[in-house]
Amino acid sequence: MAPPRLYLDWNATSPLHPAVREAVLRAMDLFGNPNSVHGEGRAVRAAIEGARREVASLVGAEPAHVILTSGATEAANMVLTPEFRMGRTPLAVGHLYYSAVEHPAVREGGRFPKDKTTEIPVTSDGTVDLAALQGLLAGHDASSGLPMVAIMLVNNETGIVQPVREAAEIVKAHRGLLVVDAVQAAGRIEIDINALGADFLILSSHKLGGPKGAGALVSRGEILMPKPLIHGGGQEKGHRSGTENSLAVIGFGTAAAQARSDFSERNGRIAALQARLESGMRAAAPDVVIYGADGPRVSNTTFFTLPGLKAETGQIAFDLEGVALSAGSACSSGKVGESHVLVAMGHDPKLGALRISLGFATSDEDIDRALAAFGKIAGRRRPAGEAA
Repeated sequence: MAPPRLYLDWNATSPLHPAVREAVLRAMDLFGNPNSVHGEGRAVRAAIEGARREVASLVGAEPAHVILTSGATEAANMVLTPEFRMGRTPLAVGHLYYSAVEHPAVREGGRFPKDKTTEIPVTSDGTVDLAALQGLLAGHDASSGLPMVAIMLVNNETGIVQPVREAAEIVKAHRGLLVVDAVQAAGRIEIDINALGADFLILSSHKLGGPKGAGALVSRGEILMPKPLIHGGGQEKGHRSGTENSLAVIGFGTAAAQARSDFSERNGRIAALQARLESGMRAAAPDVVIYGADGPRVSNTTFFTLPGLKAETGQIAFDLEGVALSAGSACSSGKVGESHVLVAMGHDPKLGALRISLGFATSDEDIDRALAAFGKIAGRRRPAGEAA
């Protein structure tokens, strides 16, 4: 009998945490509409508000500042808009500046016209070029409205941690707004929206061990808010209409609570697994290139190139060995293409890169299996210079 498949693509999506599964199953008995005033509705509303508190606590925010959405992509499209309000007063945002390594949900620019968006370059180590950011904001046309800057906290491909606090100081000096995609950071590094200097954070449930179909836009206050993306019955204080997806939201809250409760133990264990994985990879293939290995990086992500191995070939080879991993972001189309992150870092776009990402259920035995598959695949590579 073949061994069970090995899942090492946690950055794409996490399996449901057992505590989340139990919470969602219990929540199935809460069938009322959370916007109804009867007892059945109030029971669901209480569960949703409990989940909102847990999500807020995960990032040091106030529950009243958490807008529940269908996921991170919706949250990004909601906040990336030229139209804001300061209380009841309209406020224009004139231009969006985003880092070259952002997720496609941000790179697409949300509701900004393409000619009102500009890419911020990154350095060769994959972090946003702060000098370039300073120069772009110094040249911003203030008459068009405020500048908005979008910088992710942790890159989804490399796991590299961005210098968001330093960027926030530059943004604030130019009276700008800072939007931070914290999808890959939540539960993996400590986050406090106020200490970070972000005006808005974007979160996703299914990266944390929660269900798909839930996410959040978290703000630092309630005065400055984007024009709603979805109109209707006025749920979420009018910011996001539509009856809340109570099952997904309750699971999201449980996942957030679990991420906080076992933060130190889980991340310490995963860091040890990552160190053993990368040491074994280097021993089996000394020419392996691990991106971001010399800088600040989350403990669960290993993005690597095996010279002579194409990304699509490597992904298929690992899959045939029973190992599920990724060739980068899995959220755009499912196809394997050039990594815009590697291109932005100045690497040859023809290089094949694969991503191993670990999670709460990854074990020592899993690392043993991953290294066995890695060694086998590395040993089958075509020698350098040999004709294809």
